Amino acid sequence: MLEALPLPLAAASLGLALLAFLLALRYWGWVLLLIGWFEYVLQPIRNVIMGSTKEQRILHHVQQHAKPGDPQSVLKAIDTYCSEKEWAMNLGDKKGEIMDTVIQEYSPSLVLELGAYCGYSAVRIGRLLPPGGHLLTMELNPDYAAITQQMLDFAGLQDKVTVLVGASQDLIPELKKKYDVDTLDMVFLDHWKDRYLPDTHLLEECGLLRKGTVLLADNVIVPGTPEFLAYVRGSSSFECTHYSSYLEYTKVVDGLEKAVYKGPGSPEQS
Repeated sequence: MLEALPLPLAAASLGLALLAFLLALRYWGWVLLLIGWFEYVLQPIRNVIMGSTKEQRILHHVQQHAKPGDPQSVLKAIDTYCSEKEWAMNLGDKKGEIMDTVIQEYSPSLVLELGAYCGYSAVRIGRLLPPGGHLLTMELNPDYAAITQQMLDFAGLQDKVTVLVGASQDLIPELKKKYDVDTLDMVFLDHWKDRYLPDTHLLEECGLLRKGTVLLADNVIVPGTPEFLAYVRGSSSFECTHYSSYLEYTKVVDGLEKAVYKGPGSPEQS
């Protein structure tokens, strides 16, 4: 049998746990704790009661309140639902405006998105692509991928966006041979945060980045991507710009990081 911890050790462990909780509360704030409570406790209960997932409810709201073939009305319907009814991990309107500015500045013809979720950012990107432009969006979760496809169909962007289902580390090496990709003009990173850095390395190793390719990464502050930021900011191969903003549908400070690829072995910045 396992022996009980000595009282002083147990008290110390409890104290450390309480300290960690208070530090997390100070760093993340009540808003994020509430999001966690709703996401992981209340939402599963609500899904059972309503017989649908949150993502299905978002899609249904769009189908009921947006105009078919009008991407802007789709974005507005999603933003309204997620700000007034159920929080969701979309890019959101505030950071979305920053993305719009970046896309309009660089006018990318071929974009890769890592992490589609419900298709919000795919719609946002797709509506701004130039004639002949195309977006490839990768989504690990097949249920989310199906909703993304329906969202794109409703927005009238099905010919501009291709949804790829699977893990990014499996799909990225297939882009050249299977999907006839030479190099990418832009990459939007918004999937698992611990995949930002490995997938950036993978994009480099597979020769998918060219001089001028723009990486735009979401949630680099919350929940944060310190390893990715350290790499791109410390590498002579990237020129970085940070855009401070807010976590979607909250007042919690977050940000986007733009890293423009300068090519391998580029000279160090002075």
